[in-house]
Amino acid sequence: MWQGFKKFAVKGNVIDLAVAVIIGAAFGKIVKSLVDDIIMPLLGILLGGISFTDLKVTVGEAVITYGVFIQNVVDFFLIAFVIFFMVRLYKKIERKEEVKSEMKIDQKEELLREIRDLLKEPPNRSS
Repeated sequence: MWQGFKKFAVKGNVIDLAVAVIIGAAFGKIVKSLVDDIIMPLLGILLGGISFTDLKVTVGEAVITYGVFIQNVVDFFLIAFVIFFMVRLYKKIERKEEVKSEMKIDQKEELLREIRDLLKEPPNRSS
């Protein structure tokens, strides 16, 4: 059983997944800090200093803090937007690098293309 577990745990996919989870957690902290510490204070200024977290209703002895819920929904959408923007930016950079690498054609590849094009031409039968 131990050998089976070692084979499973050492496979590339499991290691890649572990690294992705760790990096994802760290990235999540960065995005959360961006939303909580930069975007939300600026949004609060634009909304006239309104803080959603202070919104609540008291029903009998129960306190319903619906403002915290609203804040969490706003945080979710802001975090989703920031992640969308970051992924989109990454993909744009990745595409530019692909185009650059495609533009660099190896000499051997260029010769092979020329040979292919010459073979496609019909033979000259003028003789």
